[in-house]
Amino acid sequence: MSSPRNLLEQWFPHASKPFIANAPMLGTANSTLSAAVTAASGFGFIGGGYDFSPESKQMSALSNELAATRKLLGLADKPNEPVPIGVGFITFHPSALPHFINVLKPILQQHKPAAVWLFAPAETNPGTHASIIPALKDFSQQWNMKVFVQVGTVSAARSAVLEGADVIIAQGVDAGGHQWTQGCGIVSLVPEIRDLLTSEFEGKEVVLLAAGGIMDGRGVAAALALGADGVVMGTRFITARESPAPETTKKVLLEARDGGATTIKSTVHDDVQGTGFWPVLYDGRAVMGESYRDHLEGVSLEDNVGKFKAAAKLGDASRRTVWAGTGVGLAREELSARDIIEGAQKLARKRIKDHFNHPSAASPPPVPTQSKPQHYQRRAVAHRLIPPYWRPDFAPSQPVSTNFKHEVGGGGW
Repeated sequence: MSSPRNLLEQWFPHASKPFIANAPMLGTANSTLSAAVTAASGFGFIGGGYDFSPESKQMSALSNELAATRKLLGLADKPNEPVPIGVGFITFHPSALPHFINVLKPILQQHKPAAVWLFAPAETNPGTHASIIPALKDFSQQWNMKVFVQVGTVSAARSAVLEGADVIIAQGVDAGGHQWTQGCGIVSLVPEIRDLLTSEFEGKEVVLLAAGGIMDGRGVAAALALGADGVVMGTRFITARESPAPETTKKVLLEARDGGATTIKSTVHDDVQGTGFWPVLYDGRAVMGESYRDHLEGVSLEDNVGKFKAAAKLGDASRRTVWAGTGVGLAREELSARDIIEGAQKLARKRIKDHFNHPSAASPPPVPTQSKPQHYQRRAVAHRLIPPYWRPDFAPSQPVSTNFKHEVGGGGW
């Protein structure tokens, strides 16, 4: 059995290590951006949509985007060759269960994307992915299409594997855009999901990617250390030169700092802009703009929506929802997708190499044997009752907190 990282190499041979994909952000991740990411040895995704009704304009647009991507990657004259990109779909819409396969089968068979990304099944239809995934794999056997599933909890990850996912995207709450309302950051989410895959699904070929707050090579290196096999970046790619995001949106993102304080998870973002149809299981993180500040000041939703529509009519972008993760302060200039990917990969490798080459990473030398000082002998019994980091002879290998309130579990969330 191949290791997860080797699986990525086998499945997507064009993608270099560490594996970096762009998130399939609807309206932003189009053919131009996804093709640029793939051409830079990353893995590009297109945002496919959520309306799977037979007359869906989103699915018609998707077919055009896939054709454009094939052309951009120089594969227009090779219709039988899979396109090395993926397509993302949101699956809570009522049309998903009855129409997903029937509507998408001819589109996917025609364009042959290498992967499909599924996210956000409705609580009222928990079997949506269990129905969709086997059907996707059945009709795509010819080109071995892989299924990615985005999750925000360990429980959801378990369900995704049982339903047949090839790749789990562990999305932490630092992520921009839509996500689980209740969750945690990747620092705890990724290791626990890795433990789940190891303990409950040993021998099963499943890859784990991390998403949420990753903006450069430092985040990539951290994700790998946590147990991920690669990463997904969203906010950083919104600012890419190839991104179709409005310049006003890019300006907000590139000027934002201190993302933990300037972005917020809330359903208000969707309610104001008219996309408040998401199930209660999900909310979204965005920059706190004029609409959200009005909400904090007590402006009613009706009045806030009115202000949003009036501004949009005048071409005023100040009330536009700008989805962004907490790492937004690390995006300081507009770069090409290639520069983002190659820069992140180079920095990640450097961080990992520097860590293991640093003298502090080596095993400490043995402590020479010597008789204990007389004062230590007299106080030996007392030392057993004193926390080690309060002892005068304690020499920690790394900083230790002396905040008693924190040590006993106090403090805020």
